[in-house]
Amino acid sequence: MLGFPAFTGHGEPGRQGHSDAATRASVESALQAADFEAGEITVSISGSYVILEGFVRRRGDVERAIEIAEGVVGRGYVRARLLRR
Repeated sequence: MLGFPAFTGHGEPGRQGHSDAATRASVESALQAADFEAGEITVSISGSYVILEGFVRRRGDVERAIEIAEGVVGRGYVRARLLRR
């Protein structure tokens, strides 16, 4: 856990009062606070899932980005389409 509250009940409308925009902003903030360059990662919402797309620089950054996002929205609710440059 990275100190960010996890959103639960993803299948429920409103995700406990959190809009898609709020969820996206929370994940983006967590990624920007991380110890790697997250400027080339785009965060979007598709149904109950957070989608991470874009590019990372180092080998372990894909896993780290997923871990950070899951710290916000919960394990199993993140899909990554990240490539290493």
